[in-house]
Amino acid sequence: MAYPVRVTTSEGEQGGGAGARTPGGGGAPRPEERLERAVRAAEQALIEFEIAVETFRVEVENFSRLHEQKLGPMYARLEELDARILEARAARTGDPEDRRRADEARARLMPIPGVEELLNGWMDGDGLFPEATAMLTDQPVRPPQRVRPSEEARKLYRDLARKAHPDLAQEEKERQRREEFITRVNAAYARGDEAELRELAEEWAAGPELKRAPSAADELYARLEWLARRKELLTLVAKELEESAIGAMLRLAPDDPDRLLEEIAEQLRAQMTEREAELAELLA
Repeated sequence: MAYPVRVTTSEGEQGGGAGARTPGGGGAPRPEERLERAVRAAEQALIEFEIAVETFRVEVENFSRLHEQKLGPMYARLEELDARILEARAARTGDPEDRRRADEARARLMPIPGVEELLNGWMDGDGLFPEATAMLTDQPVRPPQRVRPSEEARKLYRDLARKAHPDLAQEEKERQRREEFITRVNAAYARGDEAELRELAEEWAAGPELKRAPSAADELYARLEWLARRKELLTLVAKELEESAIGAMLRLAPDDPDRLLEEIAEQLRAQMTEREAELAELLA
């Protein structure tokens, strides 16, 4: 899994190589020639950067979904045990401060109307779903749905993004066409739908191709400035993803995130065992 930390382009790629000459050899390069090569190199570098950012975004979303499905019920169980421990302690001591802490803990667990959609598929207003209950009671449980694009899907996605990227358009109508197409590509990749990506590749191959028109020097400079601003924006997006809680967890085990989830689950199960023993002692 590649992370979009930095995308760089060598001087040779950006400048097209020192000593370039116009076709036929011998003459000095046109004034716009090196600038045109720089624009093409910057466009490709930006596309590669966007592909890396989008790939990482999908990984973060998938891992976040798995994290909630696998560990969400355990966190909920720990919070319930903590509340019951505080309530049992308050009942034993009669201390008003213990009672206040117990009431606050219980209030945090009370369902809030209208937020079921925030609980990511493991709990609703009636309580835990059967899958979540099974996980807490060590019963067999259906594995959480994983949407992890295959290597072939990744290859298809990268190829389509390079060919159909809106930044390669020179006319507004063509840019709009490409944006609509890439939106469909991104959606298929997020679902890991390899078959749909193949269909989209065939559709693009059969679609219209616009020839790149020569650009004047001022247009080339404006293009470079736009590409630089776009890269700055993508850098901020990548930074937010990497510094998010899920992104930080993914960096701990980029090659085996499932194992990381299992390690966390083991820790949570140990904590639940400790809490249950503490509660049993208070209620004895």
